[in-house]
Amino acid sequence: MKATVGGKPRDIRAVWFEDGKVMMIDQRRLPAEVAVKAFSGYPDVAEAIRNMTTRGAPSIGASAAYAMCLAALEGCDLAKAAKDIKAARPTANDLFYAVDYMAAKLSGGADPIEAADGYAQMMVDKCVRIGEFGAGLIKDGMKLMTHCNAGALATVDVGTALAPMRKAKEQGKKFFVYASETRPRLQGMQLTAWELGQEGIDHAIIPDGASAYYMSKGVDMIITGADRIAANGDFANKIGTFDKAIAAKHFGIPFYVAAPISTFDFSTENGDGIVIEQRSEEEVTMIGGMRIAPEGSPALNPAFDVTPAALVTGFITEKGILKPDEIAKVNQ
Repeated sequence: MKATVGGKPRDIRAVWFEDGKVMMIDQRRLPAEVAVKAFSGYPDVAEAIRNMTTRGAPSIGASAAYAMCLAALEGCDLAKAAKDIKAARPTANDLFYAVDYMAAKLSGGADPIEAADGYAQMMVDKCVRIGEFGAGLIKDGMKLMTHCNAGALATVDVGTALAPMRKAKEQGKKFFVYASETRPRLQGMQLTAWELGQEGIDHAIIPDGASAYYMSKGVDMIITGADRIAANGDFANKIGTFDKAIAAKHFGIPFYVAAPISTFDFSTENGDGIVIEQRSEEEVTMIGGMRIAPEGSPALNPAFDVTPAALVTGFITEKGILKPDEIAKVNQ
């Protein structure tokens, strides 16, 4: 992605390895500031995953790969490190996929840095292909909608849901994107809108509750990312995705999910088996350290919801666009 860091424009990834440290954009500081943090120990990287310094399934996976790299370089117990890193967040499958990938590589004698860099580059290459396959769905004059952030910030670089939009823009297509704000952490407003603006893609932020209203006025297609996709095509994504899928079905709007194969969890039969992270109620009841909810009123804060496969038109992957009943073939 292109960003201004320290007053200088540069191409930058969401997470990378440099001079013995894991470097990542602190996504909590955007859009006010592009701040880069450095981590020299795997527990600190695990905490960065937990507190959402880094977020988005593929970026979480890359961060986990680099955490395993640090553990290996430090001579830590890799089994313990793997367990600690996997405990950071429960829903995104890429976290578990990346840790297992690195454990296999390291047990085979691979260089830790080369293995982690290879994992991160593999994710970027997958996203490029997702963009190429998905761009064909986007036509001139379309109105698109997305939810949360599934751009370069969430995927090391390029994006999943935003990858087809970036590619379509490169192809000279003109289209418009509704980016829902994504409460309570506002990733759609603070991250997706920032990325769309950086790319010069025409867009507007809308309240989450306005999604069905704009669908009723004319939306041509919805593309979201995913954090975990079960074997039957049920998938978990940021809370509020299920609402959009239901409304899209009502209005006959195609609903696509963009994700690499690493996000598919073929060991989970359906959405009932996906663990949904429950986050702190303070994310809902407070803004900027100030309580906005009445004292004594508790809040519930599920980070994700599960959308049934029946509401999905197709999955845009690095292996092509698959219908829900076709995804089993990628596990063969």
